[in-house]
Amino acid sequence: MIKLLTVIGARPQIIKAAALSRALAARPEMEEKILHTGQHYDAEMSEVFFRELGIPAPDYNLGVGSGPHGVQTAKMTVGIEQVLQAEPFDGVVLYGDTNSTLAGAVAAAKLGVPVFHIEAGLRSFAMAMPEEQNRIVCDHLSSLLFAPTQTAVDNLRREGLCDSPAVFTGGRGRRVVLSGDVMYDNARYFAPLALSGCDILQRLQLEPGTFVLATIHRPVNTDSPERLSAIVAALLEIAEELAVVLPLHPRTRKLLERNLPPQLRAQLEAHPRVHLLPPVSFFEVIVLEQQARVVLTDSGGVQKEAFFYGTPTVILRRETEWVEIIESRAGVLADADAVAIVRAYEDLKDRSVAFPPLFGDAHAAERILDAIDAYLKEKC
Repeated sequence: MIKLLTVIGARPQIIKAAALSRALAARPEMEEKILHTGQHYDAEMSEVFFRELGIPAPDYNLGVGSGPHGVQTAKMTVGIEQVLQAEPFDGVVLYGDTNSTLAGAVAAAKLGVPVFHIEAGLRSFAMAMPEEQNRIVCDHLSSLLFAPTQTAVDNLRREGLCDSPAVFTGGRGRRVVLSGDVMYDNARYFAPLALSGCDILQRLQLEPGTFVLATIHRPVNTDSPERLSAIVAALLEIAEELAVVLPLHPRTRKLLERNLPPQLRAQLEAHPRVHLLPPVSFFEVIVLEQQARVVLTDSGGVQKEAFFYGTPTVILRRETEWVEIIESRAGVLADADAVAIVRAYEDLKDRSVAFPPLFGDAHAAERILDAIDAYLKEKC
């Protein structure tokens, strides 16, 4: 029996874990236990996803909550280490680039437990981003690195991480696997369910293609009054033509009140074609991403999901780890420049855009489990 500990903490990780949990259900020779760090700790940002996606309830919940990066990561590391010392596991499965990812990698590697990193090799080359710091450290501590795209494999090769020896893995060495993207697995699996069972467009009285979806959550945007004001000004200009659907992360809602000039905030809240929403469910996100004319986002996950569903994206950042979206011209980097955002929207809303199959074949989870099984059965 192979026994895996899956560490999750943030909303995107919960969604990604659904693909692996589905695949694990068909493998009686593998057992999964889930540890939730509590990084996203309220029902809107966490619990609803377990219910909606059919993921087993966590076996462990650290309840860490929010806090400064160092404090939050330290609490997570201690809690994960205690679980790994109390119960034997053959490997720790980590997703993405959050503080939960970093804590899981450090705790497991120091105890000699193999680390299996899903979404390895992503690079924005912006070292000031906490996510970039987290993903790089995790990759360097991982035994199996599951790269979603060839670009991610190339990044790992440049850093010397392809098929290199790694003492902490118990003598097996390190492996890089081009697995495809588990989120594409989910996109193919859940899209029909979402479209048949979600009524968010009816509730908002919107028709497909008559609105843009916008998401803003990164501190680089929400913590800066200048950047946040520029993004909102662009959204208000776009709203003169199409409705704007803007689900708000709880932190973003607070910072809109703190960092937007009162007049601009009043305009946003009063505009008849701006829909300010609380956090939406995964199925609602799918419908909004599929049916929007254009998506505007600073989220790496949302820009990629929009690509899966054939929706062009204006990226509200200076860079992206999903460079394939830019190279295929399905997305435009506009940063937080109001003029550039509106120009990118105007360019994308009516242009014919191609969405080549860059993210695998919707069987990434099975490929990941095959690789873990083979790796753990190797003789050291």
